[in-house]
Amino acid sequence: MLPIDPTKKISFSHIVCDGDLVIVYERHDNMKAVKVCQDSVLQNRFGVFKHSDWIGKPFGSKVFSNKGGFIYLLAPTPELWTLVLSHRTQILYIADISFVVMYLEIVPGCLVLESGTGSGSLTMSLARAVAPTGHVYTFDFHEQRVTSAREDFEKTEVSNLVTVGVRDIQGEGFPEEFSGLADSVFLDLPQPWLAIPSAAKMLKPDGALCSFSPCIEQVQRACDTLISKFTDIRTFEVLLRTYEVQEVRMDCSQGDGVNLGSLIRKRRRRSGEGNNVQDNLSSPTVMARPCSEAKGHTGYLTFARLKCLS
Repeated sequence: MLPIDPTKKISFSHIVCDGDLVIVYERHDNMKAVKVCQDSVLQNRFGVFKHSDWIGKPFGSKVFSNKGGFIYLLAPTPELWTLVLSHRTQILYIADISFVVMYLEIVPGCLVLESGTGSGSLTMSLARAVAPTGHVYTFDFHEQRVTSAREDFEKTEVSNLVTVGVRDIQGEGFPEEFSGLADSVFLDLPQPWLAIPSAAKMLKPDGALCSFSPCIEQVQRACDTLISKFTDIRTFEVLLRTYEVQEVRMDCSQGDGVNLGSLIRKRRRRSGEGNNVQDNLSSPTVMARPCSEAKGHTGYLTFARLKCLS
């Protein structure tokens, strides 16, 4: 692992400034990235919002439109960026990303190799994990995707931590200049087994590799290739179930099959409570329930550790 300079710290302004990128939060399923410009406005169903009213406010502020509607101004964290970025390819989401960063033991000062870059969802989280003294080198064979990724990394101000290159890793392998220097390697390729021999050369002794594949047949063939130079080979499928938490008013006197109001009244009478049951039945209640649209299978994560040859 690269040495960490304790005198260097990640600088982050908690105040919105002209030229900053902010995440405009309308509701949990409607967010967008907006670059703040003194003379610009944002128009949506809640009204017209002047950017000049945003400047100088702390991230997380609630700002109002000319009609009294409101939005929240959030900082462009990797988690939020994953939800608003342009999808040039299928992306990894928070559940897989957090598992990858943890299992590859990516910490400040690490040197990480990634292929392919795609939409840059994972790359943003890798950059934050290696900051302030590490670096992420990411490659994609598609030149236009590389150009778009560079622009995104400039917007989100992680370009000093990420270098993007055009390269066919399956056909050419990683650049020889990284031989024996990488702490970890991440592969998101249709044929990862073609890149595994090159990845093994790039890793430090006991370095870790992760390969993301949507199909189990890809996993099987990759594992066949990993066995010769890697150990501790494991494959995971991460499934995430999210819940909606809302405050609602429930009329317990009307239910499907079971009259909740009747049950409560019987309990109250047995316990000798007063006659304020009806008021309590219509009071606000906080409910948690599974989201109606749950994401299922995204892909398989195969991890392996380079064998230490004596």
